[in-house]
Amino acid sequence: MASTDDCRVLSIQSSVVSGYVGNKSATFPLQVLGFDVSTVNSVQFSNHTGYKVFKGQVLNAADMDDLYDGLKCNNIHHFTHLLTGYIGSKSFLEKVGEIIQNLRKQNPNLTYVCDPVMGDNGKMYVPTELLEVYKKVILPLADIVTPNQFEAELLTGVEIKTEADAWKAMQILHGMGPKTVVISSSDLGPDDTIVGLASSIKNGSTSMERYRIDMPFIDQTFVGTGDLFAACLLAWIQKDQNLKVALEKTVSIVQAVITRTVTHAHCLAGKGNKPTPEQMELRLVQSKADIEEPKIVFSAVPV
Repeated sequence: MASTDDCRVLSIQSSVVSGYVGNKSATFPLQVLGFDVSTVNSVQFSNHTGYKVFKGQVLNAADMDDLYDGLKCNNIHHFTHLLTGYIGSKSFLEKVGEIIQNLRKQNPNLTYVCDPVMGDNGKMYVPTELLEVYKKVILPLADIVTPNQFEAELLTGVEIKTEADAWKAMQILHGMGPKTVVISSSDLGPDDTIVGLASSIKNGSTSMERYRIDMPFIDQTFVGTGDLFAACLLAWIQKDQNLKVALEKTVSIVQAVITRTVTHAHCLAGKGNKPTPEQMELRLVQSKADIEEPKIVFSAVPV
C-alpha cells in the first residue's frame, strides 16, 4: 500500500457551516486516511440548498486568485493531489484551470481528480456555460473524472440508455484527457439497483481495464454523497494503486454511510414520517471506522 505521509490535497469545492456537503464531506475522510488537506470553498453557505433557507457567500475568480497568490508568495503551493467539485461560475472555473497548470509546474506528477458537478436526474444546477469550460479546459488537465450518468451525457453528447452507451461515453471522456473515468452512479440496472462503471487506460499501454459494480438503490434524497465518493476514490487509488479495489472500497464506504444515515434519520423522524433535511445529513463522523477499514461488501466485476 502506497504511503500517504507526504500527500497533500488541495480541495476546491463548496462548503457549509452545518452539515456535510462539498469540502465538509470530502475533508474528513481524506484526513482520516492520512492525507493533509487544504481547502478553498467555492461557496460557503449556512447549510445545503435543500433546506427551506440558505445564506452565505460565493467566491469569485478574483477571490480564488487572491487565495492562491497568498500560497505562492509563501511558497506553500506544493500539492500531490487536486480535487475539484461544485463550482458555480464560469470565471471561477476558468481560474481553476489556470491554477491547475501552475500546480503542475510545481509538481509535474500532480494527480487531479475532477468531479464535474453540474446536475443530476436530467437537470443542470449550474450555468450551462460551465459545460464548455469543463470540456475544453478542465478535462484535458484531469487524471481522474467522476461524473454521474447525467453529467457524462452532458460532457459527451451521448444519451446513455444502455451499458454499451455508457462505455461509448466513457471512451469519449478518455479522449478528452483523463486516464481514469468513473461513472459514480447510473440507472442502468434493475429498479432496485444503482450501477457504477469504471475504466482506466493502463500506464504505457493502449489496453483498458473496465469494471461494473452494482449497489442497492435507497429511495431517499442524499446530499454530499458524490463529494464523499470522489474523495474516497482519490484516497484509495493512491493507497492501493488498484482501480478495482479502490472502487470496491469507495462504494462500500458510501453505502455504509448512507445506510447509517437512513437508519438514524428514520429513528429521529418516527414511524411513518418523512425525515427532514437536517435528519438526513450524512452520518460521516459516526462512520469513521468504515472509512478507515472499509469492509468490502460490493464487488467490482471485470467487463
